Amino acid sequence: MTPLLPKVAFYTLGCKLNFSETATIARQFEEGGFVRAGRGERADICVINTCSVTEHADKKCRHVVRKAVRENPGALVAVTGCYAQLRPADLADIPGVDLVVGNQQKGELYAQVVAMLGRGERTVEVHMCAAEEIRSFFAAFSTGDRTRAFLKVQDGCNYRCSYCTIPAARGVSRNIPVADLVAEARQIAQRGVKEVVLTGVNIGDFGRTTGETFLELIQALDEVEGIERYRISSIEPNLLTDEVIAFCAASRKFVPHFHIPLQSGSDRILGLMRRRYDTARFAARIARVREAMPEVFLGIDVIVGFPGETEEDFDAAYRFLAETIRPAYLHIFPYSVRPGTPAASFPDQIAPRVAAERVTRLGELSARLHAEYCARFTGTTRPVLFESTVRGGRMAGFTDNYIRVVVPYRRELVNQVVPVELGVLASASSEASGYAGGEEFLTGRVVEA
Repeated sequence: MTPLLPKVAFYTLGCKLNFSETATIARQFEEGGFVRAGRGERADICVINTCSVTEHADKKCRHVVRKAVRENPGALVAVTGCYAQLRPADLADIPGVDLVVGNQQKGELYAQVVAMLGRGERTVEVHMCAAEEIRSFFAAFSTGDRTRAFLKVQDGCNYRCSYCTIPAARGVSRNIPVADLVAEARQIAQRGVKEVVLTGVNIGDFGRTTGETFLELIQALDEVEGIERYRISSIEPNLLTDEVIAFCAASRKFVPHFHIPLQSGSDRILGLMRRRYDTARFAARIARVREAMPEVFLGIDVIVGFPGETEEDFDAAYRFLAETIRPAYLHIFPYSVRPGTPAASFPDQIAPRVAAERVTRLGELSARLHAEYCARFTGTTRPVLFESTVRGGRMAGFTDNYIRVVVPYRRELVNQVVPVELGVLASASSEASGYAGGEEFLTGRVVEA
């Protein structure tokens, strides 16, 4: 009888960067003869890639680890990622956890699991180094989705924003050469993936370790055959240069979609946060992007309830977003105290109730701005890349400028970029839609050749 192959379950929390890394670790296991556990299937090995961007993320990580141990009795449990780097003892103390692996050693996790299995002994091991020693680059890209892949182009951060633990969790800014990333993009293209999302911690800072630039990277990726779209997942406003904007505007592959962290629309709070710009500079960058790409989708990160944020500060931020920036979407975070950061000891910490009220107000603004942005394109025709998921007899995809579009399901449209005439904004609140409550999309009609 053929022996049963060990089954591995993977859990990913947090950012797109984590998803790219988990996917690469999963490929290592599959190439080593392991089998990926199906949904609801009991696993022999559990690999958990954690996040620590907020206190809520920390709690969720602990919950997921305990749940994995509970639902997979006897499984070898290995935990890595930012929470593992920052709080290894907390994880090592959870009964059932066997391996805690820091971000420097993340690329060695597969080998460490195999070694532990080979020894046949299960004692808790912690593989860790200090943040200042994190220098390796774990090259990674995701391939689980036929339509879209996340390509890690950079890791770490040299910025020291007063609220952020990322430099302590991921180390200094670093990258591999442009040529290596082009080779990875070609591997992605060979798998039939049409869209690549460039991801990292501070991707505009690309080139610290190779003497290259982010502009040189995107120019080289633009030449890779088979990839039809590139998205830039997030880029600091001070690193979104005129040259990068101009290249993306002229490119056939880099789409009109930017995700840009603002964090506060109050200059006083930006100073306390130790951000590298003020609202005037941010507004100038946004104006330059819109000048080059009038149809651009702009997603903006905002933190509310930062220590010392008065009603006047919040009102200034609200007006700045509502009247000056007018993004298509806001990604809103209530401030979370991160132990070890300067902001953790700042005076005038904001009550959670006040922060929650401000989150609600910005959430309502985001919904209004998103609806207004989508409504601009009703009746126009734009290219849509369709995904394979079927819900209620319908399928969804995204335009180049990141508007979700839903049409009746047709199998031949999966992973294809086709012109679609955009209809009206629809809500996913009705059960017949097949989409989760709260999702919004435009209806669409495929334009036949």
